[in-house]
Amino acid sequence: MLTEERRNLIVSYVNEKNAVTVAELMEEFDASAATIRRDLSALHDEKRIQKVFGGATSINKGDISTFEPSVSAKATLNIEEKDAISRYAASLINDDDFVYIDSGTTTLEMIKYIDNHKAKYITNGIVHAKKLLEKGLNTMIIGGRCKASTEAIIGPECIDGISKYHFTKAFMGTNGISISAGYTTPDVDEAMVKEEAVRHAYLSYILADHSKFGQISSVTFADIASCCIITDKEATKNYTSKTIIKVVPKGR
Repeated sequence: MLTEERRNLIVSYVNEKNAVTVAELMEEFDASAATIRRDLSALHDEKRIQKVFGGATSINKGDISTFEPSVSAKATLNIEEKDAISRYAASLINDDDFVYIDSGTTTLEMIKYIDNHKAKYITNGIVHAKKLLEKGLNTMIIGGRCKASTEAIIGPECIDGISKYHFTKAFMGTNGISISAGYTTPDVDEAMVKEEAVRHAYLSYILADHSKFGQISSVTFADIASCCIITDKEATKNYTSKTIIKVVPKGR
């Protein structure tokens, strides 16, 4: 494992656990005490973790995000990673699938790579529906209230609409991934829509780049084991022991 990769995983692990010992990190990453201490010193200097005697703590300990960036702001983040994730996700669609596509920038990017015209698609993303139609795909959109910041359809009517369907696959976005909190988002109305979609899907995939690991937003919409994760970097063992994770490095 490359030094940069291991250090990124250490930050994610520390953020998830809040506090860890050098011995824990040695076992988790199969590395010597000297290597782990060098990593912790470097990460402390970069202000990514707080080095303490015998281990490290998260500098974000106890932080729960209630902030929802705009779609335009999200679209500028981790572009190459999202491209690789979305390309792989699109390849999972089969002819007989009834696919739910959640609102979000990575799921929107995925539509660019969808070439299966035999499957059926349903979404709560306003722009998503437009892009699907432009490709000549069999498209449905859920009714309800429009949320401007995420360009998503939400509310009781949306949830009621989703409850009538049974999807073979659901492709979902998330703001955070945590062992303890599961998959989270800042908005309770949007979380309820996501929860209903996951509940009514045979297989649910979370499309998330590495920055989402160890992050917690204010509302949980699914537990960690209920979805498979498609991401761009290896996750720590505490994640891989709980759910299926497919890593698709950028450029693939």
